[in-house]
Amino acid sequence: MKTPRLILTAILVSAFGISANAQNWGCDDEVRESILEDVSVYQSSMKYFKESKDTRYLEEAYPHWKVVVEKCPRQSKNLYVNGDKIINGLLAKTTDEAKREEYYNALMTMHDKRIEAYPNDKAEILAKKAKDIDVLKKEAGLKESFETYTEAVRLGGEKLDAFYIYQYFMVTVKYVRAGYAEPTLVVDNYDIASDLLEKEVQECYKDTVNPDTVRANQIRESIGNVEGVFSPYATCEQLVEIYKQKFEATPDNVDLLKKITNIMMKKGCTEDPLFFDATERLYTLEPSPVTAMRMGQMSISKKKYSDAVKYLNDAVKGLSEKKDIYKAYLLLGLANSGMGSMGAARSAFNDAARTDPSKGEPYLRIAQLYMKFHNVASGDGIGGRSAYWAAADMAAKAKNVDSTPDVVAEANRIIGQCASGYPKKADAFMVDLIDGHSFTVPGIGVVTTVRTR
Repeated sequence: MKTPRLILTAILVSAFGISANAQNWGCDDEVRESILEDVSVYQSSMKYFKESKDTRYLEEAYPHWKVVVEKCPRQSKNLYVNGDKIINGLLAKTTDEAKREEYYNALMTMHDKRIEAYPNDKAEILAKKAKDIDVLKKEAGLKESFETYTEAVRLGGEKLDAFYIYQYFMVTVKYVRAGYAEPTLVVDNYDIASDLLEKEVQECYKDTVNPDTVRANQIRESIGNVEGVFSPYATCEQLVEIYKQKFEATPDNVDLLKKITNIMMKKGCTEDPLFFDATERLYTLEPSPVTAMRMGQMSISKKKYSDAVKYLNDAVKGLSEKKDIYKAYLLLGLANSGMGSMGAARSAFNDAARTDPSKGEPYLRIAQLYMKFHNVASGDGIGGRSAYWAAADMAAKAKNVDSTPDVVAEANRIIGQCASGYPKKADAFMVDLIDGHSFTVPGIGVVTTVRTR
């Protein structure tokens, strides 16, 4: 008499025999027919594991699953999802080194087979493989993990899941600390990782009606973690120490000049002579919208605001990358503010906000602008203090669209500073201003709400 398990297996074999011809399993018909029982045993074992969480079913599934992966790697994408469960479940329950090595090798083979079966998913699969090498082999697998992550990032770019981009940077730091490369690699790969993560945040706001703010905030957490790990390598003094000798040795190396100017702009090191020298040399060797933007940044640092406006107006006309256009508008706003032109500065900051709606900094800059030029609102009868209401509104908007810790902290600081500048209730009442009422700020032209202290 057949047991229930054997009966079920027979039924599944029959079912697979009926439907197999309709499927492309990555093997010929004869091989496919020969593994139908392996498929059915592995799948029924996984069904029982799902119901019971009894790891004995993983042990039962394992040899049959291996046969299917080896012989018909396109049997199903679930073959690889289940493979992760099987191998990681078996690794978790054994301390036997020989067994652990066997399971590890099976996991690596699984990733390689998956790439063969689904080459369009290669970047994501390589990233999974790199993660497994890092987790399971630790220091012994560091070189292989780093190289695998590097290839995954090269192939996947911003389409690669943010988790793997973050892990790529973490492994880079470990790789450098282990002595495999110089600290410049951390700087280079920080540049790559942070740019890719920023692009993924921007992607979350492609749908302007229903932006994926939850996902955007998760990616921002990864950005914050990357920044935290990078900080020991990121002081201006350290960046100068890393790059100064390289610049002096090869001042006409355009790739090096781009790295120096980009990372120093990103980390706010634009007051250092190295930034000035590298920027001017790059603009001489390769004038372009991007190098014009960097000349604009340099001119702002030197307080040559009219020069900065000229460079930045040229830059925004020719830039194509969204992140560069955003940065150029932000700088143009700062340059116009430095020249005392509130209207032109606000216009540029608003252009930056439209270019990248996920960023809070443009609204912070407008808030600072209103505070700086609050005297333009002096027709309000309260000494221009109504400008502080408009500034607080902008700061609140900044932290509503961007939960990055630095943005939230600066927004809260501005709101607190504005509140201390609100008119007293009695002073406001004398000019018919009542808490909660709508008010148009003169000289600025924005509608806000009356607030007193």
